[in-house]
Amino acid sequence: MSGLFEDVDSRYFVLVNSEEQYSLWPSSLEVPDGWTVTYGAAIREECLEFVEEQWVDMRPRSLRDAMSASDNVST
Repeated sequence: MSGLFEDVDSRYFVLVNSEEQYSLWPSSLEVPDGWTVTYGAAIREECLEFVEEQWVDMRPRSLRDAMSASDNVST
């Protein structure tokens, strides 16, 4: 028996937070504070494909911004 977050037959949302990090979330559950639905509801495989296409840089946005700012200072 698979868990609520692993059921291939369930429908999911893809959520994103302010750090541009992604999460699959069962559509039957309330979206947690700080997260926004960016895709779905759809089957798990479709959501995973969407995340793979969108989340190309795993670093949190604040880290990317800080690294970009330090790159600009040194040039």
